[in-house]
Amino acid sequence: MAFTLEDLPIRDDLRGQSPYGAPQIHVRVALNVNENTHPVPDDVAADILESVRQALVTVNRYPDREFTALRESLAGYLSTPGQIVAAEQIWAANGSNEVIQQLLQAFGGPGRSVLGFPPTYSMHSMIAAGTGSRWIPAERDESFTISPATAAAAVEQHRPDLVFLCGPNNPTGTPLSLETIAAVYDATDGIVMVDEAYAEFMPKDRPSAVTLLPGRERLVVSRTMSKAFAFAGARVGYLAAHPAVVDALRLVRLPYHLSALTQAAAIAALRHAPEMLGMVDDIVVQRDRIVTELREMGYHPYDTWSNFVLFGGVDDPNAVFEALLTHDVIVRDLGIPGHLRVSAGTAAETSAFLDAMREITASRPAVRVEA
Repeated sequence: MAFTLEDLPIRDDLRGQSPYGAPQIHVRVALNVNENTHPVPDDVAADILESVRQALVTVNRYPDREFTALRESLAGYLSTPGQIVAAEQIWAANGSNEVIQQLLQAFGGPGRSVLGFPPTYSMHSMIAAGTGSRWIPAERDESFTISPATAAAAVEQHRPDLVFLCGPNNPTGTPLSLETIAAVYDATDGIVMVDEAYAEFMPKDRPSAVTLLPGRERLVVSRTMSKAFAFAGARVGYLAAHPAVVDALRLVRLPYHLSALTQAAAIAALRHAPEMLGMVDDIVVQRDRIVTELREMGYHPYDTWSNFVLFGGVDDPNAVFEALLTHDVIVRDLGIPGHLRVSAGTAAETSAFLDAMREITASRPAVRVEA
């Protein structure tokens, strides 16, 4: 008989678990994992390449393990005329998933619990499991929202050591109010983490959870460069919090966890933040176009502040998913009955998806049901 995973002395709480499993199918239009499908502008890419070239000259030496210059760059990026974020408040790692993992290594673990509100980012519960932290799912309100009262009641009922919020929420795109975050913080003595991976796609007049940091020493705001900065392949995530939280993460991080090349590339990209964020405006236009045109087709797209759209009213999500593949388009079937999720791409990619949906809908009228 073949030797399998189940034959190994793996931890009991990991038996039966499945790894992260977004399909990796090569198609012409990939709109399934919320990437920024716009390429990095040529001038920005040239500057990044030059910065990496310079870093290579001393790559025989360990990098700055405090990634000082990167923290200063990220602090400058997050600071506004009304609020200065200090470099001492910044932590970074190889993607926001590693940031979250380090947070759980420091504040979670065996005998401790994490409260979240599914459907939400799948890696929250998976990283909790990987660190031996108990995941507690709580109910959302109608249309995937979370009111301050609902959130605070869940915290008071379960008394978790950490609370994970996601705003805008993945996979629904749902906004998260500052009032809900504040209510959760007031209801717990534990760590409250707000995952703002899609913050740059929120309306420009809506404040980030970063504005709540002053006076809230247990609040953590996680961000990523994967989405707005088109840096998914570079793996750079970060958080802003009280310096004491950063000190806690130093206790669990691996030595020199951010390579010199990663640091150099991220600093160079941040130098071009206005140009990089110009892509965000284009993506928001396509996102809103998806909402409008899916609604005209009879589907139920949800309000979204992210770079993707969750839409209901699909009687057989797997059949529509497969039909889209025949058009060389891939979206995401999340296992939410009657729903699919699609990322907003370039104008051409968005058109390819919408044209395919119109053709599929016309040929299979039963794909639409009441959401």
